[in-house]
Amino acid sequence: MRTRPLKVALLGCGVVGSEVARIMTTHAEDLAARIGAPVELAGVAVRRPSKVREGIDPSLVTTDATALVKRGDIDVVVEVIGGIEPARGLIMTAFEHGASVVSANKALIAQDGAALHAAAEEQGKDLYYEAAVAGAIPLIRPLRESLAGDKINRVMGIVNGTTNFILDKMDSTGAGYQEALDEATALGYAEADPTADVEGFDAAAKAAILAGISFHTRARLDDVYREGMTEVTAADFASAKEMGCTIKLLAICERAAHGGSVTARVHPAMIPLDHPLASVRGAYNAVFVEAEAAGQLMFYGPGAGGAPTASAVLGDLVAVCRNKLGEATGPGDSAYTQLPVSPMGEVVTRYHISLDVADKPGVLAQVATVFAEHGVSIDTVRQSVKDGEASLVVVTHRAADAALTGTVDALRKLDTVRGVASIMRVEGE
Repeated sequence: MRTRPLKVALLGCGVVGSEVARIMTTHAEDLAARIGAPVELAGVAVRRPSKVREGIDPSLVTTDATALVKRGDIDVVVEVIGGIEPARGLIMTAFEHGASVVSANKALIAQDGAALHAAAEEQGKDLYYEAAVAGAIPLIRPLRESLAGDKINRVMGIVNGTTNFILDKMDSTGAGYQEALDEATALGYAEADPTADVEGFDAAAKAAILAGISFHTRARLDDVYREGMTEVTAADFASAKEMGCTIKLLAICERAAHGGSVTARVHPAMIPLDHPLASVRGAYNAVFVEAEAAGQLMFYGPGAGGAPTASAVLGDLVAVCRNKLGEATGPGDSAYTQLPVSPMGEVVTRYHISLDVADKPGVLAQVATVFAEHGVSIDTVRQSVKDGEASLVVVTHRAADAALTGTVDALRKLDTVRGVASIMRVEGE
């Protein structure tokens, strides 16, 4: 074993960063044995240096992150501060001054992954980011390495624990959205401002990363269709149960049937109760992968939290340090296919549409005619009257999103349709 330690700079010492530092200290001997050399925490960049950080030598703490990554003796920079800047600039500076990088920054990788990979390759350094998607679940490395010889056709998953907790609570207790969100906040699963989670921004960043890796193409955050879950109601869950389904906020990346493009999207969807993702409860994450040779695979586990995310960071750290000792680098960016990301209008799936309608003869015929005129085939229709209010629930065969949008616009113009109560995609069948 080499006796000279590999030096690590830690950018950020919050929930995840503090766990990374703790594990590096408490598991130092094991890490050294696995790597082939000891690893040493050489500096910790923070915003508030006066805060007491248990287990961290105060002399290592600095507010000058730029000076830390410019030192020249740093072997690996671990970035867990999040956001676009200053993280992006610090990572670029780290490459320029001889360090490889381990990051948990999903937003940055989704937005600027191509430029970061190019900078790493130019300097002969590694860029690893297993912790950016699905926390502790080993996902990026299996997609990038274990399935490198296979052809992945679809990746569909629950990649945000906050939203899954809320939807699971609505499903299991009949609670409304706000009530379930309040409980998630009280238990620490939701931030004070949950917008990034419940509006799908967090999941969309992860979808962009997964699409790029799975299909060997360029996929940015702007390419991902995003729809939040704040409009999901208890009535939607009741309808889902009548169909033998539940509702999840899904990130879906798939190769088009013709093979010439891919799609990436995040939205609530009904999935059958017998689908593996339907049984994912609480704040857990799971990702379902469909590959040509390997078939169907599912990766499941805690998708957030200090210790689980730190586990993924440390796994990357071990890999990068091993590469450093072997004077090699791991897999870099793979975008050789250059497949375009198709707009949402071209996505083909099934739909569940709930309509509030007038209680009089001929309504169903009018609605069916609109669907036929727009080329959307109906699978089933359920009509009901309760307390003087009439409703129609229509489930379609597979149709393009653009065709369904045109259908709904036309339905809203009918005198007999008083409103579109909900539109939900049906996936996983």
